[in-house]
Amino acid sequence: MNGHPDKAIGNPGRVVLAGGSGFLGQALAKPLVAMGHEVVVLTRDPVGYRGPGRAVRWDGRSVEESWAALLDGAAALVNLAGRSVDCRRTKGNREGILRSRVDSCEALGAALRLAYRPPAVWVQAGSLAIYGNAGDRVCGESARVPDEYPADVCVAWEEALGRAIRPEMRWAVLRIGFVLGREGGALPTLARLARLGLGGRIGPGRQWISWIHLEDMTRLFLEAIRNPAIHGICNATGLQPVMNAEFMATLRRALGIPVGLPCPSWLVRAAAPVIGTDPDLALRGRRGLPCRVHELGFRFRFHELEEALADLLLPRPAEAREREWVETYAR
Repeated sequence: MNGHPDKAIGNPGRVVLAGGSGFLGQALAKPLVAMGHEVVVLTRDPVGYRGPGRAVRWDGRSVEESWAALLDGAAALVNLAGRSVDCRRTKGNREGILRSRVDSCEALGAALRLAYRPPAVWVQAGSLAIYGNAGDRVCGESARVPDEYPADVCVAWEEALGRAIRPEMRWAVLRIGFVLGREGGALPTLARLARLGLGGRIGPGRQWISWIHLEDMTRLFLEAIRNPAIHGICNATGLQPVMNAEFMATLRRALGIPVGLPCPSWLVRAAAPVIGTDPDLALRGRRGLPCRVHELGFRFRFHELEEALADLLLPRPAEAREREWVETYAR
């Protein structure tokens, strides 16, 4: 798919964040607003939205004039829509996870076909889960994709984008790893468990965690919007994945907690239905590397897990530096 020169680069314009009311969307909206972009967040609950930008209602599957018209003349579209995978693995939940991803792409594609001036670029959230439970195998963008759940959901998700994109638009799929953030994602929950003395390894402790600091994740989204060289499939994770046991030990050190009780696999599987989650989220992993963006010269701010966790778990400095990097990137 060969695109035209990006309108997303240069003067500020409108950026539409579909499903942008959550953790990643609000983090991305902050620097976009600081850069002077008009940020439109498509969300099921515009009244309850309290983040940066302007919230507009959508249901993630139907094309309505109220939001479809906003794609015409926009500089960029970022699609973050998708039901959370942190739920019990029932047949209904699996179908809901699949449909929320495919339906959102199809709705956006239908709306783009109505646009006279479509956005120059569509940046699509994806997942490293497409590589399955890869063991110790290193997963670059060309790694094998297994025929199993949840990899099949990720494949259907990316195929839906392929059907929806207009030929003249640049596109990028960011296969996202384990995003570490102060107020969202799994890190706050893991930190609470560690403070309760439950910060030991989870299951065997050998499953890989491909982590990325929220700041680097946000900068990678911004780079995908602005840089025409970022085109196609890209892993969105840090440069140094670690095993679960090392991750938990580093977390305990950051919190000043010397020991933590391990949680064996049988207990994770027994407790998962009670707390309404999927045990494989904790017991499976993959060793993903961001080969393409690294080769293109993207510079990560956080290389070491210890530095990333200290930045996020200490009370104040991270908030001050967040303002600094947003302002710096805006310039």
